[in-house]
Amino acid sequence: MLHHLTHVMFVLGLGLYVCPVGTADDISSPQAHVPFIGFTQFRTDLPGGRFENVCTMRAEVISIDGKHAKSVGESVIERDHSWTQFAGWSPDGRRAIVGSGWESPENARWEEEHRTFRFNAEGWLYDTYLIDMGTDQAVNVTAVDRVSFYNSGLFFWPDNPDQLGFTALINGISHPFRMNIDGTQKVDLSEGTDGFTYGFEASPDGKRIAYHKSYQVYLADADGSNATHVETGQPFNFVPKWSPDGQHVLFLSGEHYDCHPHIVNRDGTNLRKLADRNGYRGVVTFLDVDDFHGGSSDVPVWSADGQTVFFTRQEGESNELFRVSLAGEVVQLTHSPPGSHTYHPTPSQDGRALIIGSNKTGTRQLSVLNLDSGAEHALTEVPTGHGAMWPHWQPRGVRE
Repeated sequence: MLHHLTHVMFVLGLGLYVCPVGTADDISSPQAHVPFIGFTQFRTDLPGGRFENVCTMRAEVISIDGKHAKSVGESVIERDHSWTQFAGWSPDGRRAIVGSGWESPENARWEEEHRTFRFNAEGWLYDTYLIDMGTDQAVNVTAVDRVSFYNSGLFFWPDNPDQLGFTALINGISHPFRMNIDGTQKVDLSEGTDGFTYGFEASPDGKRIAYHKSYQVYLADADGSNATHVETGQPFNFVPKWSPDGQHVLFLSGEHYDCHPHIVNRDGTNLRKLADRNGYRGVVTFLDVDDFHGGSSDVPVWSADGQTVFFTRQEGESNELFRVSLAGEVVQLTHSPPGSHTYHPTPSQDGRALIIGSNKTGTRQLSVLNLDSGAEHALTEVPTGHGAMWPHWQPRGVRE
């Protein structure tokens, strides 16, 4: 359970390195034609363990040419030991989804000592904001009619931009919720049951949902009814993702730290393994100091057209990026220096480029890979002792 919590909660970083800054109006204007990417920057080497470094996380945006960077959501940080994470965009690209966390130092010390998370209302607060990129106005939609002290995984409901989905931690169980865009009328999609776990996502037509519970994948109707357990025969099944056409679901299946990309039809039939990760454990360490939890999950993703899947696997002494077709044809896309780790592929909407993370320079940086030419250029240049991770492409609609 906590393996995926890190991927959802601590997915993003600190604005100590800033390129020449564009204005918020540049980013939100319909005339803007340079794509922006949201990401998180943070410190990686502060002594004291996970907490001291996570507290430095700050949400940022940067243009695809790397010439502009801007912090997002600084106004939501109101007390010490807080941080922000870039978590996504509205469908029109005019609003950023930004998570904001706080933890008490006392609780953090307990976690370091016991080497596990302890989530409670006294020691934690995590909410998710919608931030207007033109005005910087921030709305804490998860705090409206609050249902939990820990609210993450916010997304705009497909085919219904006036509805949002998110995940709330209640009595130690993660519940999927749906709500209005202003945060009102929160509906627990698992009310009356023992709750869902993680990986909650709606299909592109908004009519189905997928999630994993107790490391088993389930597909259900949008209201949580008619749930189908995807029978894999494996103990570890993780983070289901709908294909762009909504006809397939991609997820990892196997043993913990030895799981591989699989797909299944929309109705849960025709399960098949796409590729093997060749011994890759599937976890990216994002700190240079001891981290009791171990890192951030590195999961496969669909291509923009849904015809292929991008994933990372061990290749010799490095971890490299690959593409696999639905027929199982595998192509290696990166060739990095020995000991390098490539991770978190993030495809653009037009399918022509990927953002990838890598430590091949000695620092965790983001770069853009042109899928037509194979050319790669740096997106971030954070200093030593910092990291830039967890990118999100701004939707194309804002630039049209």
